[in-house]
Parts: sequence; structure tokens; C-alpha cells
Amino acid sequence: MIDVAIAGGGVAGSTLAILLGRAGLQVQLFERHRFPREKACAEGLMPGGVGVLERMGLRQAVGGAPFGGVQYHGFGMSMAAAFPPARSGPSHGLGQRRLRLDAVLFDTARATPGVTAYEGAAVEGPTLAHDRVTGLMVGGQTVAARLVVGADGPRSPLRKKGGLEGRPRGRVRLGLRAHFTLPPGTPPPRLVDVFVGEGHEIYVTPLPGREVAVAALTEDPDGNARNHFARWLRLHPGLAERLDGAEQSSELAGQMPLESRARRGVRPGLALLGDAAGFIDPVTGSGMAQALLSAELLAATVARDGKLDAAFDTLEDFDRRRRVLLRDTSLLTRFVLGMARRPFWARQTLRLMNARPDLYGHLVGVAGGTRPLLPG
Repeated sequence: MIDVAIAGGGVAGSTLAILLGRAGLQVQLFERHRFPREKACAEGLMPGGVGVLERMGLRQAVGGAPFGGVQYHGFGMSMAAAFPPARSGPSHGLGQRRLRLDAVLFDTARATPGVTAYEGAAVEGPTLAHDRVTGLMVGGQTVAARLVVGADGPRSPLRKKGGLEGRPRGRVRLGLRAHFTLPPGTPPPRLVDVFVGEGHEIYVTPLPGREVAVAALTEDPDGNARNHFARWLRLHPGLAERLDGAEQSSELAGQMPLESRARRGVRPGLALLGDAAGFIDPVTGSGMAQALLSAELLAATVARDGKLDAAFDTLEDFDRRRRVLLRDTSLLTRFVLGMARRPFWARQTLRLMNARPDLYGHLVGVAGGTRPLLPG
């Protein structure tokens, strides 16, 4: 029997495998896809997540284009703010293709002593005995493990088959993403730009090599968002000017739903991680940073002195601490998502932040993980 079996080799799963392997545990990591792989994502990693990469010694291997803050444009207003200085760690984000980020993390996990990593290995579900998860079913074979971790994304089969699925909230959002290469001589963007319009938000993230990721979020009420995407790019003058002469360098990709819910994050023998543990919406761009921070927390909680502590009390302690860790960005996400669904209040909120740039800068710091929501 191995120490830990992980379903899902994305940001959360691969990071956890690396940290547990370095802690002296025996880990098997199963990923249904093969790397490098595309994923519909805005591809901006907030400063809190950059800090995890630095602590793991992987910042240089991942590479990426740094960005120093976020600039909003909408309803005739624009406002920009840099990430406030962090008490510890970086105060900048990174834009990097998921093709690169996911592959670096998975390859590092595969090269970590104690970790065996499998690509093209679809996990069918958990095995159970006496109400405890005891392993995974992979390709018709049982992999027995003292702890199973579900890091298998927002549609997590492990969450569902492990009895931890929560009720959907009812509203379904769609994300779309394409890449564009800017013309030679174009100054590289230094901020993430967010363009807010009726029924949609567009995020432009700087990437290496004059490339930018352009992602749109919408509720897609008429099922025709893909056809609206090009129109939205022309709708915002600043964005249209930015992309003038740019060449689209990837196909338009989409992902939905953009929300998932877990009734709980743990049960005996099983912990959920990343999007599998519940995901509100990518409207604040904090998802990848949250996955990295949660993986770091789980590794620190269960791996002690080269031994695994998989007691249910320990897993419950992890889940409580994970919720506290992500509380501020979760509250901010719910607030911003509510504004996105109410154009009148969105306008009023943007006017307030335009009049109070210190407030806007504080919220940018919350999204980046460099500031708490409330003073403590």
C-alpha cells in the first residue's frame, strides 16, 4: 500500500505530489490527459501563487511574463492599481501558458523521488471499505493508498463518487479563451486588463513572446457566446486598439460550467483539492494561486517527519484551514460576481472605486493575495 494516490495531475495535483515526494512519502499521481495540453484559462497567476513557485524552487523553470497589477475598463471609466507590497513573498503576478505551467509541474513531479506519475490514466473512482476511501480504481485495477486526494477538476468524478458532491447554484457561466500575438515593436503590457461590458467581462493577460491571453466570461443566455466573442473584442475601443494588427495564435476554446460545489472537502481517507474542492468563478483570477496555496497547505498538514498523518481529524483540520486561507478571495469573488450580474450596481461600484483609488488598490491586493480583506 502506498502513502498517497492523487487523481489529477494539474496545478493542484502535481504541486501536492512534488511536496509530498520531497517530504519522503510514496506517491502515485494519475492524469487522464497527456502533456503538454491546452486548457481554457485566463493564464494569470496571482502573487500568492508565484510565492509558492518560489518556495518550491520552480519560478525560473515556469518562466512567464510578470505583471504588476490590474486595470479595469468599463462604463466610460478606467482605473489601475499595482499589487500592494506583500509582507513576505513577491508582489507581482505571472502570465504563462498552461501548456508550459502544467507540463513543468507534472514533469517535476515525475522526476521527484518517491513519486510515480502516469499520463493517459483515467481514474474511474474511489474504492471504499467500512465508509472509508481506501484507494483508486484506475484502468480496472485497484491502487490501495492510505490517503486519496481528488484534484480532478471542477467536474470531479472523485467528488461525486466519493459522496461529497454539492448542489449546483443554478446559474451557469461560460469561459472562452484565445491567444493573440502582438505586432513586433508593440510594448509588452505590464498589467492585466479587464474590460467590463453588458453581460460579459474580458481579461487580457500578458504572456511571454509578445503573446497575450484573451479570456471572456459570460452567462451565455442565448447559447451563442462563441459568435459574440469577436464582437466583444471590437466593442471596447482600448481592447480593439490593443489587438489592432495582432494575429490570433490559438483556436477559441471554452469551458463550462465555471462553478462547482462540494458538500464537504474531506471524508475518511479522502481529501479534495483545487477546483474539485469547490470553485465559485474565475472572475477575480485567483483560481491557480488558490490551487497552489491549498496544495502547499495539505502537504504541510499531512506530511510530518517523513510520515503520513491521514487521520480524519487531521483532514478536517486541513479543510478548516483551507477555507480560512481562501476566505478573503472567496468573499471578493462573490462580491465581484454579484456586481457582474447587476449592471446598475456594477456602474455604481466602479464610480465609487474611481473616486477612491485606495479602495480599488486594496481590492486588487486581496485578489492578488498580498492583502487581507479586513484588517486583523
